[in-house]
Amino acid sequence: MNSNKMEEKKILPLLVEFSVPAVIGMLVNAIYNIVDRIFIGNVPELGSLGLAGITVSYPVTLVVMAVSLMIGVGGATRFSISLGEKNQEKAGLFMGNALTLTTVFGILIMVLGNLFMEPILRFMGASEAVYPYAASYLSIILYGCVFQCIAISGNNFSRAQGNPKNAMVSQLIGAGFNIIFDYILIIRMGMGMQGAALATIGGQFLSAVWQLVFLFGKRSTIRLTIDLLKLKTEYAMDLIRTGIPVFFMQISNSILNIILNMLLSRFGGDVALSTIGIVTSVQTLILMPITGIMQGQQPLISYNYGAHQYKRIKETLRLSSIGASMIAIAGFIAVEFFTTDIIFMFNQEVAVVQLGTDALKIWFICLPVIGIQIMRANFFQCIGMIRMASFLILLRQIIILIPMMLILGNLFGLYGLFFAVPIADFASFLITVVLNLKQLRRM
Repeated sequence: MNSNKMEEKKILPLLVEFSVPAVIGMLVNAIYNIVDRIFIGNVPELGSLGLAGITVSYPVTLVVMAVSLMIGVGGATRFSISLGEKNQEKAGLFMGNALTLTTVFGILIMVLGNLFMEPILRFMGASEAVYPYAASYLSIILYGCVFQCIAISGNNFSRAQGNPKNAMVSQLIGAGFNIIFDYILIIRMGMGMQGAALATIGGQFLSAVWQLVFLFGKRSTIRLTIDLLKLKTEYAMDLIRTGIPVFFMQISNSILNIILNMLLSRFGGDVALSTIGIVTSVQTLILMPITGIMQGQQPLISYNYGAHQYKRIKETLRLSSIGASMIAIAGFIAVEFFTTDIIFMFNQEVAVVQLGTDALKIWFICLPVIGIQIMRANFFQCIGMIRMASFLILLRQIIILIPMMLILGNLFGLYGLFFAVPIADFASFLITVVLNLKQLRRM
């Protein structure tokens, strides 16, 4: 990484350089799950039950993402701060320890997930009709956990090294494989849920291989070696502590999806599960590019925090907030004006279309403010304020949203669940902005 560039180049072109490949990569990453749902939802023998099967499996994939992002983002943040401090040896140890940890955790999730798959799916709301579809899909997806963990961690270190394009290419390779083989395995070969799962883990495998070749190769700023892979307790715990906020963000999303699936089964049955599968796919498509900007700001804020360049930190945060808001507003407009068209992409059953139209419009009422909330909460993680970052990440999905869903769901049924989302979005936005402005004034 060029330290002069990080400390002297104008922030806007730097943020664009780091964010645009990350945005493209995250959009591509969103395609993994969305393409599966589009193909499955439009196959007559799968339809809404197939969509419901992926929906109840989704919290498990969020757990995998939570662990890999915790290690990848935590390690990359410490890596960037160490480079800002001009300590390359320390940076290399963070990178090596992260890769080892993410591999170990990926294997553990694969083993435990297969051992306890049936009780997990039942707990997450799979009915008798939905369970065979969910089990057929998840039983294969779990074998790709290691590949997904390595790919996500590698992507974070590519960006931290000042090579966001490498992360983008990794994700493009994986998603391209997934799309092509979804068509081949689901449509042409009739492999259904298993075909969708095989296409997904095949893409994850290719992304993981791409990142391993990069990190161990000459293009890497700090080339991985066997010595760097040896776990050191101090470094492992430090990167895990730093990554805890993003872990909470993803795991709270998993917890939220589990509770939501239970409430949906109670108030709306399998049709409601299918519908929310579409809603969360649209949400993923909108939030992933915002996450890309967040990933773009991370190395800039972390590096300049290590170098005590506080004005550059504030400028980065201002510009990233503007960019995230533009994406959120564009998503809001698309949902408002093309609601039915969006639902038709996934499924055309009358009950799903009717419920989905209302759900999409209500769910995204406060979408325009979400980009700012995500950037400002991530700022605390970038500068190592782990407790504050963890609180702000848990605020929306755990502290506010789950209680609101339980209260409004019991009072107003299915539509109460939908209205709980914009309430939580706006409340968490206000609290995050107030706390963020206080910290910026201190700096």
